Order: sequence, then C-alpha cells, then structure tokens
Amino acid sequence: MRRAGRALALATVVLSVTALTGCGGSAGAEGNGQGSSVTLRVGATGWKGEEALLRFAGLDDTPYEVQWSLFQGGDKQLEAVRAGALDVASSSEIPPVFAAADGKPNFKVVAVQRGNTLNQEVVAPKGSEVTSIAQLKGKKVGYVKNTTAHYFLYELLKRAGLGWDDITAAPLEPDKALAALNGGSVDAFAGYGNSIIAARQQGARTIGSGKGVLSGNFLWTASDDTLGDKAEREALTDLLARLDQANAYVRDGREKEYAKVVATATHQPVDQALEEYSEGQAQRKTEVRPVSARATASQQVVADAFLDLGALKQGLKVSGFWSDRLNAPLRKELAR
Repeated sequence: MRRAGRALALATVVLSVTALTGCGGSAGAEGNGQGSSVTLRVGATGWKGEEALLRFAGLDDTPYEVQWSLFQGGDKQLEAVRAGALDVASSSEIPPVFAAADGKPNFKVVAVQRGNTLNQEVVAPKGSEVTSIAQLKGKKVGYVKNTTAHYFLYELLKRAGLGWDDITAAPLEPDKALAALNGGSVDAFAGYGNSIIAARQQGARTIGSGKGVLSGNFLWTASDDTLGDKAEREALTDLLARLDQANAYVRDGREKEYAKVVATATHQPVDQALEEYSEGQAQRKTEVRPVSARATASQQVVADAFLDLGALKQGLKVSGFWSDRLNAPLRKELAR
C-alpha cells in the first residue's frame, strides 16, 4: 500500500530523470531476488558502478530485488528520495545538506563509504591561457550546483584569495557543462567523474583539484519509509555489506580484470582505467563503514561552508538527519 501510494511521485521523478540523463528513470537491471517481497530502489551516479561491481564479484544474487536508477548527480538522487521515488541514495556529503535545507528531511544518512577523491577537478579547455585557479578572476566558470563541485570550487577560490563573487558562476548539469566548455561559453568547469574524464580526453587541462579539499566520505542515505520497514532495513544492510565485500574482492589481485569493466563503461583505455583505480585505492581504499560522530562532524563543516557562501539561508544541524539504526547489524555483516 505504501508503494502504491507513491506511484504518482515515482512517475513524476522518472520523467525528470529521463529529461536530465536521456537514460530513463529506472535505468538499471533488477537483482536476482525474484519472488522476494522486498525491492530496493537504489540510485547511482555517472554509470551503474555498484551494480557492475556486484556482478563482477558474483555478489549480485541478492535474496531481494534491487532496481538501480541512473542519475547525473547525488543531488538528483536526494530529490528522488524526497519525492518517494527512490529508497536509497548514494552521494557525497553535499546533496543531503541541500535536501534537508527546508528543515523537513524525510531521509537519514545510514552509512558512510570511504572513497578516493580523484576526478574531482576544475578544468580549462584545450588552448586556454588559464592555468591556475587565481586566473579565474573575472571568468565564467561552470559548476554542478549542490554537489562536491560546488563545494571544492568555493574552497579552491578561497585558497587562491578569491571569493565567489570574483567569478561568474554558471550552474550547469555535467553534460551541458562539457558542451559549454568545448564551445567556449565558459572559461572553466568544476565537475567530477565521467565528465572530467571526457573533458581531459578532449584536451582540457586540470587547474585545480578537490583531492585535498574533500573528505572522501560518500554517504548512503535511506528514506524514512525504508528505515521504518524491517525487511527493507535488513536488505539494505546486506546490500551495503556486499558492496564492501565486492570492493575487497577486486583489491585481492583482480584490479586489471575490473579495470576492463570500468573502461567499457567510461569509454577510456583499460590501462588508464587501471591507473586511475590503482591511484584511487592508494589514496583511500573504498570501504563501507557505519555512521560515526567524526563523519557527522565532517558534514557539518560542509554545511557551515555553504552557509558562509550564502547558498544556505539558515544554519543547519546535520546530526538531525543522521541515524545509527543500521550500525549494529552493519558491523555484524561487515565482520563476516
């Protein structure tokens, strides 16, 4: 009955996602839990990396169904969670801050995935005379609003002695920003993931990086409805543990095989995908962890920065949308 009541919201967000990504709203394959009474609708950004990872590790045989939906950013995933069209979102620290800005979040951060912060960059187009963040003064800079790109661009400007008002900030979706960069309508672009890989392949130069700015905390967020359902909580706990196990499986001597999967999805040479994977794991291993006071405090720093920037109209206490409800069962599963 709960899912039936959310059908209209689902249809609305699916149409939105289709327009944004050109991939359709439920752009993922279902899990192998045929006959299960539980279906988790889980978001993915850029490409369905988690789905591919589980399949690669032979851990996609879940006793429940998983519907992976593709989005261009964690911000869109949180919008879908808020609309009742998604059960679980994966994002950086930033999207939940804006999703909770109205003071009425209907979701909770339930786990933290530690990960690398590579391919989080500010790039200038091929042939540009801009070689540093300081040279962006008076320039038009595209960025993905309410995401890591928004945050690390702001922080990099501060470190270069500039303020947000020293640039003409142009909020753009990744695909449109890439076209704007190549077409010359923006002087630089702050983005992440596939859009940065594509930009570099087309000759763009990196002029700033979020590597030393971002915490490496990527958040798993679940709707209040999902947390209130025992079977769904158990399924989510199991899914998170499987993802952690799958990452360990790749690190156990299967990096090159997995790089082939990544290269196919991101349209880059296998050697490049392998190099990026190895560098990323060297910086910080990808691991799922229960929520902690330290991780919560890290997001509070981010929220305070956006308040200083003026992107938030009032202060936000992020601990209000964090929950340790999965901590005990998740620790148990991770220890197996």
